[in-house]
Amino acid sequence: MLDEIIVSNLGLIEHAALAPGPGLTVITGETGTGKTVMLGALRLLMGEQAPKGLIGPHKDEADVSARFTDGEEVVVRRVVTRTKSKAYLDGAISTAGALKQEIGARVAIVGQHDQHRITSSAGMRQLIDSSLTTKERASLDVYADAWSTFENVRAEADRLGSDHRGLTRELETLRFQMEEIADAAFEVGDEHELQVRANRLRNAGALAETVDQALRLLGDEGSAQFLTDASRALNNAAEMDGSLNSIASQVADVTGSLSEATAELVRYSSDLDIDSGALQDTEQRIALLSSLKRKYGESIESILSFAKDALERESELAEMLDAADSIAQRLSASETLLADAGDVLRNMRRTAGHRIAKNALQHLKELGFSAPLVEIDIAVAEPSSHGADAIAVLFSSDDTLLLGPVSAIASGGELSRLVLALTLASGSADSEVIAFDEIDTGIGGETALAMGKKLSSLAVDRQVICVTHLPQVAAFADKHYVVTRSGNIARINESAGEDRTTELARMLAGLSESQKGREHARELEALAAKRKSGGPAR
Repeated sequence: MLDEIIVSNLGLIEHAALAPGPGLTVITGETGTGKTVMLGALRLLMGEQAPKGLIGPHKDEADVSARFTDGEEVVVRRVVTRTKSKAYLDGAISTAGALKQEIGARVAIVGQHDQHRITSSAGMRQLIDSSLTTKERASLDVYADAWSTFENVRAEADRLGSDHRGLTRELETLRFQMEEIADAAFEVGDEHELQVRANRLRNAGALAETVDQALRLLGDEGSAQFLTDASRALNNAAEMDGSLNSIASQVADVTGSLSEATAELVRYSSDLDIDSGALQDTEQRIALLSSLKRKYGESIESILSFAKDALERESELAEMLDAADSIAQRLSASETLLADAGDVLRNMRRTAGHRIAKNALQHLKELGFSAPLVEIDIAVAEPSSHGADAIAVLFSSDDTLLLGPVSAIASGGELSRLVLALTLASGSADSEVIAFDEIDTGIGGETALAMGKKLSSLAVDRQVICVTHLPQVAAFADKHYVVTRSGNIARINESAGEDRTTELARMLAGLSESQKGREHARELEALAAKRKSGGPAR
């Protein structure tokens, strides 16, 4: 039970404290005073997102706290600024999610927007699913697993792409490119060696002639012979004068170096290839390398890197194409699994929908309908993450009239009563605290009295809070709060005794000080008390 709720700077309310108590508590007031702000406070405590417009003009933050008791005491608080929000649970810092779990399990709020809920397929699906039994709820889990499997297989198929032949062409192209690079058999450093070899082959004739000339000049008839003779003469002189040993040694070294250089030139001359075929082969290798560079990279390193990446992509494509061979069968199997799970879930929802509709009829009769008709139609629809159902409420205010979609034929007052009846029938109002936000919109007279009686009966074994503009509903309250406004400040005060009679007179005729209005208010209070004494009408 909600023992107390305190708000500060919430909407136009500078500060207010309410102690609803057991039974039915109503909140009334002139239009524009901010009656629904207290339900906004409850939504904050339930962990819902805080609208910036909910922060009042009196401070920079809105502060809401409450105490719940149900065997154990729970204290919850929410502080909201325009940029951040803080939550507290039993004095400790908490999260909005924790508040939702703790307080959301205790409080249910039914608002004007729920009229749209029962006219939409998604809204009715949520209401029906909330009423499923443990056994029926298992079908939700089965469907969720089937949907997950289907989505995974479909995503895999999407990754493969719609053009299987395109993947095959890509694989064939990659393999051709890899083979072309592999057949070329280039290694790092080959480009430099090719350029050197090509230059040598292009100038082989001139090189041979120049080397031959050098060999003649250095050979036995040239410098070599002179150096040999000079070295021999110096060696003889050094035997006579030891101071010439160093010079003789240097000349001997030069003679040896010249001999080695000459030998190298001989080998170079013999290795010179003046075969035009060798030059052609080399030029072809250079041309091949140039072609590969245009296709795959600016250097041999880049070409080899391309080949490495191509090998990885080839492996990936091969796996994808192997999977593609079975993806159609797997996708078909997952679609069948999903359809079967959807059929089971639809049957569970139809069972629950029939149960809700049957229970709602009794509630509607207690709300002023003599012979209403309600059906919840669940048809087959395209599969989605929530099922494969299109759900609609069919309604007739009397069994002599044809059933039709509630969105098309129900008036505002009928929608209000349908919201209450379906909410009760689905078990969505089984929380220990249930709050109604102007659920009585569009009704009046005897129908409003029936609504007040229904809310009062509902409050026999739970706490009910109702924001209302109808005196017929307010007259059934066990506790009555009135919101008044002066400028940009709104206040909430408990109304009892003559004050309550005055408020009911205002609601009845807009003349709170009228004697006749007060008499009508007292008559209404007496009528409500009499109907309440009849006991629960659930």
